[in-house]
Amino acid sequence: MTAPPLKTDICIIGAGAGGLVVAAVAAQLGIDTILIERDKMGGDCLNYGCVPSKALLAAAHAAETARTSNRFGIEAGNLSIDGKSVFDHVQSAIDEIAPHDSVERFEEYGVNVILGEGKFSGPKEITVGEQKISARWIVVATGSGPLVPPIPGLDATPHFTNETIFNQSGIPDHLIVLGGGPIGIELAQAHRQLGARVTVLEMAAMLPNDDPAAVEIVRAQLVEEGITLREGVKVVATAETVEGVSVSVESEAGSENILGSHLLIAAGRRPHLANLELATAGIDYTPQGIKVDIRLRTTNKKVFAIGDVAGGHQFTHIAGYHAGIVIRNILFRLPAKINQAAYPWVTYTTPELAQVGLTEQAARDQALKFRVINWPFAENDRAITEGNTAGFIKVIATPKGHVLGATIVGPQAGELIQIWGLAISAKLKIGKIAGMISPYPTLGEANKRAAGEFFKDSLFSNRTRKIVKFLSRF
Repeated sequence: MTAPPLKTDICIIGAGAGGLVVAAVAAQLGIDTILIERDKMGGDCLNYGCVPSKALLAAAHAAETARTSNRFGIEAGNLSIDGKSVFDHVQSAIDEIAPHDSVERFEEYGVNVILGEGKFSGPKEITVGEQKISARWIVVATGSGPLVPPIPGLDATPHFTNETIFNQSGIPDHLIVLGGGPIGIELAQAHRQLGARVTVLEMAAMLPNDDPAAVEIVRAQLVEEGITLREGVKVVATAETVEGVSVSVESEAGSENILGSHLLIAAGRRPHLANLELATAGIDYTPQGIKVDIRLRTTNKKVFAIGDVAGGHQFTHIAGYHAGIVIRNILFRLPAKINQAAYPWVTYTTPELAQVGLTEQAARDQALKFRVINWPFAENDRAITEGNTAGFIKVIATPKGHVLGATIVGPQAGELIQIWGLAISAKLKIGKIAGMISPYPTLGEANKRAAGEFFKDSLFSNRTRKIVKFLSRF
């Protein structure tokens, strides 16, 4: 028997980071809300991405700290790593956070959660199985999944993606990572620090969207830890072997086969568009995502798209930001628009690499007038006391001191970058950061010192010297 049609104010497809925010806020404001999820509540971030990867990295960094503690005069002895316990820790982190994203919690908010695959059956209608849902507003928040490239032999070769890599019961002997982006590099370092041999294969250069000088700091650390980095190579075939996997590559040096025990595909992401029947609702899209305007409206103005499925930057925090834009548009009827000027991202390696706003190269590409300010962690007292001085802070600012972007590579870069994001979004001039009182000794003091460098030339100029000399006469 066909279920009677449902009518609602707002229907969200996808219970990942962005969809959950829209659903929670809408329902708590008294709006009739339906949330559709075909897989797991919490989406990629909770189950396959941010949470498990950071839990694995925490374990890996702990192992590396113990392994290198002799630099502080501490001998930790022979290091023993229990792979099963490591991945049990990863699962426990997921389990602890999962109730926050659960069906039960959202039903308490007043959300009608429907588990199943939703697809458009009209401009303002969604179908889940036999259930039809008519909504005044629809938000597509289906996220993205791992891109598996069409490499000959890959279908018949056992391999991990980020959706399966955390289901291991032990540490691989030799992990081959295909892809040198943030996911590939983070998981490569995590496995190496946990005792695996690791080879990374990248067609171009690792972390291509980041500042090259900052990437070089990360690259040097990976090599020092024993990771084999092969940049500028093309994977042409894979095969299963008796002992694991074989990956055939071509480069300027010629062709070769690389043997390993396991293979991880980290070659990018693709938005979840299949089976949505977007054309039925008059929604334009490309393989890179749904086409949206600066208010995140699709070509069907009653439908919004947020997060990874909308193309652009694919980060959990961007999906959350998008959710706020949609809430203001739908619930408060405010023409809120996205502003990408202060988009941040972090690669959680050791050292961390963080970026907000424009990189130096992006500023050059836009033919902007700007200044570059650098401050090394080697001159930060807290970094020195902790023996963690590799890296720097780089700030891109206009000649008048408006912050355009910042790059930080070094300890706690993901935390330190946030003040520069605030400066960009709040349009604070760099003098505000230079003038703040920073507790000593902290890593955060490096931000203040970097900001102060902006004024160094004018402060110690001949003109300033003359003024001070003149005033000293009185």
